[in-house]
Amino acid sequence: MGPSGSGKSTLMNIVGCLDRSTNGKFLLLGQDVSNLNDEELAHLRREVLGFIFQTFNLIDRISVFKNVELPMVINEIPRERRKEKTVELLKAVGLGHRMDYNPLRLSGGEKQRVAIARALINDPKIIIADEPTGNLDLNSTHDVMRILNELNNEGKTIIMVTHNPEITENCGRVIRLRDGRIIEEAS
Repeated sequence: MGPSGSGKSTLMNIVGCLDRSTNGKFLLLGQDVSNLNDEELAHLRREVLGFIFQTFNLIDRISVFKNVELPMVINEIPRERRKEKTVELLKAVGLGHRMDYNPLRLSGGEKQRVAIARALINDPKIIIADEPTGNLDLNSTHDVMRILNELNNEGKTIIMVTHNPEITENCGRVIRLRDGRIIEEAS
């Protein structure tokens, strides 16, 4: 947590292996990622990390099903396995009935649940959620947080950025940032 400009997004980009730190060392699952090349970083993002963005980052010209399936296509997973896993995840987030929809026809809460299913498709160890409820109404916020809590209870690590203190009530650890520095940490 922290105000705008506190370094939350920068930290998330470094943790997500999207940006490199200007100094210091960053260990991800015990591996120093600061020395990895672009291909190795891409492999880490595909295999270890799942991303949930505030703006959903769905591709509007393809179906909900294809949006969720896409990371498995990139990983060259066989078609039958992709179909099975995509259907399973869309049903798990309550969108089994929307698989053939275009994302433009979905509510904000539905789009975020599609984004969650996509983030989970390659069974990541860590899920990075950047303001996952920032564009959602109260009911959709509760739905998304319920899903994230269930994932955490199943053993997934969730690293989330939020401005909303209510969202952190069920978090196991809260780190507050200001001006690029940790100012408080609570468990």
